[in-house]
Amino acid sequence: MAERGIDLTNQFLIAMPGMADDNFAGAVVYLCEHSDKGALGLMINKPTDITLRHLFEKVDLSLDRSDLADEPVYFGGPVQTERGFVLHEALGAARFSSTMAVPGGLEMTTSKDVLEALAHGTGPRRVLVTLGYSGWGAGQLEEEISRNGWLNVAADPKIIFDTPAEQRYTRALSLLGIDPRMLSGEAGHA
Repeated sequence: MAERGIDLTNQFLIAMPGMADDNFAGAVVYLCEHSDKGALGLMINKPTDITLRHLFEKVDLSLDRSDLADEPVYFGGPVQTERGFVLHEALGAARFSSTMAVPGGLEMTTSKDVLEALAHGTGPRRVLVTLGYSGWGAGQLEEEISRNGWLNVAADPKIIFDTPAEQRYTRALSLLGIDPRMLSGEAGHA
């Protein structure tokens, strides 16, 4: 039986300078799931020019929450970019038809009923909506981490929901006590 590897669920992945994949340069990813089968996460700091109001209009819903209407939809990652993902505070009892509860963390819902609830003012109070997600096959993320592609740290919901998008990378690094100016894109060898 294979030994169980690291579990980075409910952690931030922070792209190191020099990240080769342009999709992930400067990215902070909230990991919703990480197992020996792979990993799934949502980038939390890459806003698009689409607003939530516009997204709701596209799916024939009216968003009456003024606190959310002008919020951007985020680029969650390069996989299934036509599909919406809603990262939100944990609501406990299953309220939506397709929700993944992140152990010790938030919830991620992919079904339209969460948008309907938001439109009617009964949905989660704090949300981050993405188009697409970030995915890694078995062992792929571990390999990228071993090549100094990513740092990881326990996620802080305040960075997702209360920090302006352009400050999320720096704030996530600060959880590790790192100043981004001190990072190099080169791997060090003693």
